[in-house]
Amino acid sequence: MRHGGKILIDQLQINGAKAAFTVPGESFLAALDGLYDAGVKTIICRQEGGASMMAEAYGKMTGTPGLCFVTRGPGLANAMAGLHVAQQDSTPMILFLGLPASDTEDREAFQEVETKSLLGTFVKWVGVIRDTKRIPEYVSRAYHTALSGRPGPVVLGLPEDMLAAEVDVADAKPARIARSVPAAQDMAELGALLSAAERPMMIIGGPGWSQETAKAFEAQAARLALPVAAAFRYQDYFDNRHPNYVGCVGIGIDPKLQAAIRESDLLITVGARLGEMTTQGYTLVDIPNPKQKFVHAHPSAGEIGSVYRADLPILSDAAGFVEGLRGLNVSPKSSWAARTAMLHAAANAYLAPIATPGAVQLEQVMRTVSDMLPVDAVVTNGAGNYAAFLHRYFTYKSYRTCLAPTSGSMGYGLPAAIAAKVADPKRTVVNFAGDGCFMMTCQELATCMQYNLNVVTVLVNNGMYGTIRMHQEREYPVRVVGTQLTNPDFAAFARSFGAHGETVLKTADFKPALERALASGKPAIIEVKTDQEAISVRQTISAIRAAHKP
Repeated sequence: MRHGGKILIDQLQINGAKAAFTVPGESFLAALDGLYDAGVKTIICRQEGGASMMAEAYGKMTGTPGLCFVTRGPGLANAMAGLHVAQQDSTPMILFLGLPASDTEDREAFQEVETKSLLGTFVKWVGVIRDTKRIPEYVSRAYHTALSGRPGPVVLGLPEDMLAAEVDVADAKPARIARSVPAAQDMAELGALLSAAERPMMIIGGPGWSQETAKAFEAQAARLALPVAAAFRYQDYFDNRHPNYVGCVGIGIDPKLQAAIRESDLLITVGARLGEMTTQGYTLVDIPNPKQKFVHAHPSAGEIGSVYRADLPILSDAAGFVEGLRGLNVSPKSSWAARTAMLHAAANAYLAPIATPGAVQLEQVMRTVSDMLPVDAVVTNGAGNYAAFLHRYFTYKSYRTCLAPTSGSMGYGLPAAIAAKVADPKRTVVNFAGDGCFMMTCQELATCMQYNLNVVTVLVNNGMYGTIRMHQEREYPVRVVGTQLTNPDFAAFARSFGAHGETVLKTADFKPALERALASGKPAIIEVKTDQEAISVRQTISAIRAAHKP
């Protein structure tokens, strides 16, 4: 006989769970009791939004579902931020939601929400376990659903009386996920399309990759002399120093890369959804019929054809597609290699910093970090114009060194950095955040301290919500409202937690500050104060105003 909480945690361990992120609630006390002597590390967080973002980032880091426990009502409302990231980023995640006891259901009991109707269109699947004996069945389904096809978030509701009840029930075997690999005829057709192409192009991203898959893909791209671009915030899927890497297809795309994609006669997309940011607001590739011959390889049949009609749809995960490429007998044309070399050179030239105003030049900060960090260091960020500097000037050198929300969620960087350290404590982890972005989850610095997670945060402080200010100046020049911020002394804020904290006021002072932060062995914040005029990589506030005067 075991109570439901013990059955639940046993089932998680059977599926290989190593960590769970939580803000505790009285609605799932039995699950917390199940964690007491389990081999699952319990990370106590300070707000459910941070906890759910940690779980999502852990799912990205490990390829296994990130696990999160939150309570009903306000706990769920806070956690929805991380669920949204998981949905848009195709990340496997399971959120366990404590619910009121069954005998109070539908009475608007304390903090009650109707779980299925609220979340039914928001996540991949929602279930409520009302029978303790069915816990193994539901957890098994949750793992299979979170990991199959296009991965995503799953929510399981846990009525507290169901969790507390004791029953005798057998455990389910660990989840076994079906692989999708391309059919031989699909690869034969791809070979024919490649042989006929003069200007092929590949875009990669999405779920289901691994270090091994990324390396194998690099080898096949080199063998076939194909140019490879990374989708928005998937720059770490292909070593940016590799001669076949031609840049990132995202915000602030290199005009030469954009032109090359438009002019390509064969566009092969592997894993990426080709969402709004990757396609420059759905303008880069024609909808629904791309003008290029279009090959779309994706592990979900529901994704293929949902926006872009493919000339060759291939139902396959990234690993399966690479296996198919190995057997592809295609002789690369000399023009392919020349074009790839030209685009790679253009990508390298695009790294040359564009000077911005102010005593601290963020472009130089990003190049310094890129040069200093180990090749396997994990770099995280949330959303804001500061992130455009990071993705423009940082060179990603190996797989899973970038944790960033394709959903554009602010506050993501610090929770993601914590998750990265929990998943792999030996790796260096540096978080980039804006002042507005950081303050959304800054309380999780306490989580860093509690578990001695020595992540370094480079906090870009320009005293405003910069992205919105940029758009505001473009649409309504000079009429500034709702975007100015009053901030604390962030270095003192760090020190108040017992973390390392310092402030950088000149570009030359950044490198030694980063060296000290990394050497401190503690969580650290380096506050970098930048000029408001340096609103973006390419423009100043004055230039935007001048260009949009009435």
